[in-house]
Amino acid sequence: MKILIIEDEEELSKSIVEYLSEEKYLCESVSTFAQAMEKIEGYNYDCILLDITLPDGNGLKILEELKKENKQDGVIIISAKNSLDDRVMGLNIGADDYLTKPFHLSELNARIYSIIRRKQFNNSNIIKQEELEIDLLGKSVSINGESISLTKKEFDLLIYFIGNKNRVLSKSTLAEHLSGDFADMLDNHDFVYAHVKNLKKKLSDASGEQHIKTVYGTGYKWEG
Repeated sequence: MKILIIEDEEELSKSIVEYLSEEKYLCESVSTFAQAMEKIEGYNYDCILLDITLPDGNGLKILEELKKENKQDGVIIISAKNSLDDRVMGLNIGADDYLTKPFHLSELNARIYSIIRRKQFNNSNIIKQEELEIDLLGKSVSINGESISLTKKEFDLLIYFIGNKNRVLSKSTLAEHLSGDFADMLDNHDFVYAHVKNLKKKLSDASGEQHIKTVYGTGYKWEG
């Protein structure tokens, strides 16, 4: 799951990145309006943490741009401003939640999880796909009642495939999801093939079924 932190307080941004990285999120952070606009124009995120007050612009303008482009990234406004007007304005524009500084990182994590769960999986902690069962909160996977061991990236791939069921996902899309903007600096996306291959083998060995289909010359898709 990929998170963008738009926050100009360096220490707060650093602590959020460290905490969420420990929670197995892929985090990117920026500190200015201009950097944030560049990110949202070029990439998609599962959730964006958005500070309203940035040194070179108003964070609400970023939110307006996201909605104008009909992007589906979840958005949590994080701001020192505690006025009702700011809260209402942000939610009316299209933010999913509003968190006032200072806040506990565990609460922020819970809000992020809730938004991703609501947007992708109908507000459920447990995803069931035929013989497959995934516990989003426990980050565990079982097939026909037997637990299987996945790496962080394999688990992330599995969730991404199921969240985009029956859609063809290109290698570049998967590379961006797994590596964020670092994907642009890679010479090739062979690592995507390796992770997909390993995930397919583990699922097939455990169930005898294969839901991840290769679309030759294009990418992969989850059928089910």
